[in-house]
Amino acid sequence: MSPSIVRQCESDGATHAYELGLSIVGLGACYPDFRVGPEALETLAKRYYKDTPALKKVLAINRYTGIESRATIGNVDHALVNQPSAPTITDLNTVFREEGVKLSVGACRKALKEWGGSIEDITHVVSTTCTNSANPGFDHYVCKALGTHKNVEKILLHGIGCSGGLAAIRTAANLALGFSYQRKPARVLVLACEISSVLVRSELDSIVEKDEVRIGPCLFSDCASSCIISNGIGDDIPSSPVFDLMGWKHEVLEESENELGFDVDPLGWKVVLTPKVPGLASASVAPAFEDLVDSISRKVHVPRDAIDFDWAVHPGGSTILTGIGEAMGLTPEHMQASYEVYMTCGNSSSATIISVMDRLRKTPGREDVVACAFGPGIILEMMALRRRDLDDVELVAEPVD
Repeated sequence: MSPSIVRQCESDGATHAYELGLSIVGLGACYPDFRVGPEALETLAKRYYKDTPALKKVLAINRYTGIESRATIGNVDHALVNQPSAPTITDLNTVFREEGVKLSVGACRKALKEWGGSIEDITHVVSTTCTNSANPGFDHYVCKALGTHKNVEKILLHGIGCSGGLAAIRTAANLALGFSYQRKPARVLVLACEISSVLVRSELDSIVEKDEVRIGPCLFSDCASSCIISNGIGDDIPSSPVFDLMGWKHEVLEESENELGFDVDPLGWKVVLTPKVPGLASASVAPAFEDLVDSISRKVHVPRDAIDFDWAVHPGGSTILTGIGEAMGLTPEHMQASYEVYMTCGNSSSATIISVMDRLRKTPGREDVVACAFGPGIILEMMALRRRDLDDVELVAEPVD
């Protein structure tokens, strides 16, 4: 498959890649074995904290997030969240080095197995996390465990939070296009990993000591997810692509950096998530979608109406999902994969969107897909995908792994 020219629409900031052979050829999501329900947060709050107005409000919100269970590296009695005080950044790094790397290796191996190629053929690794900042980065240890070639080109993205999964795919796609220009094969391993559950004590400290309403501990969970991007050059693997990449858009919502963030703290990081976020997110999706579709449709046929796409939306919270649905005229069925991952596993920050894409491709639906996520900045990431081998999807939905 030979590459074509990349055409960029500078007027609207959207980039579209068509007839380039940019495909996702394998996906995998790896969740830890434990699941905790809303009652886990109440248990920890009662064990270690006094009642305050803010804590009472957070626990009330916790009962109505729509999340039935969150994936975590341990249950409510895990040693790290039952110390006399919240774990330090050193404690958090130690557990990430063990649990995060283990989950990451598992997710990557799932994606590699589906692709069917050799780890030695991976040309680049693009990783992201917002729950670890050690050097060397966690990707170093993942690559070591996987056995990647010593010359593999690695990039570790940071500071982008929940938008990290799509940002990593966008970065991988641009790297693959660079190799296409050189007529070289590109097989880019994309990895996102987050261990968020162990920040619960630090968040509860702030809720009680500062009397702040903080909903992070009601939402966040643990996960690693992975996919492989191919530019199709020199491809002799018999497996079929999962998605074709049709185009993508990156945008910063002006004057919004104080609304969504992940602040550095001696006890890890503190979630910043103001009530303005759902409205800002919902208002930005329609113009971004229009720009993206306009840029792609100049060269290849895609639907113009949002309801003709399936939507893989990062489930940052139930109000974000419902707000985007209302703004775009979507039904819950359009975002079925997002709702299912949110309800059964929670919000795993950057790792969630690839898990949603993995879930979506296993269920019947529309040929064209929009993936969308928001991160600190506020950054909007949006991508148009086309499902391959849709007729082979079984009509029975599989449980989330």
